[in-house]
Amino acid sequence: MAEPTPRRNEPRLRPVPLRFEPAEAAADPEHFFDLESIEDPQALLTRATELTQAFRAAADRAAEFQALAAAQLADPSRFDRLTPAAIAERAEWTEDYAKKMVEFGRDLMRGSSEGRTPADSL
Repeated sequence: MAEPTPRRNEPRLRPVPLRFEPAEAAADPEHFFDLESIEDPQALLTRATELTQAFRAAADRAAEFQALAAAQLADPSRFDRLTPAAIAERAEWTEDYAKKMVEFGRDLMRGSSEGRTPADSL
């Protein structure tokens, strides 16, 4: 089960840092953050878990920034504001999801997200 998103007022946990993937290593489909070189299953589980948590935290944070951008782009006070349909097209979302992201972004800007994610509204 996924961990809940931290509330806006709670300090964020710092996930394990992702190690830099050199271009030649990233191009190799068998290579993934040097996991293939870890022979000890306990160490492999530990590192793979750290990476999973780091990627989840990064994805959650990126989604918050997407929501903030969507809310800003949909702001009625902007002369160049975008409709939810236009935002959806740019972000490769459905229009309904774009509306949820705009709402979530507005909540974030007000500081009232209370640990919610756009998926909570679906």
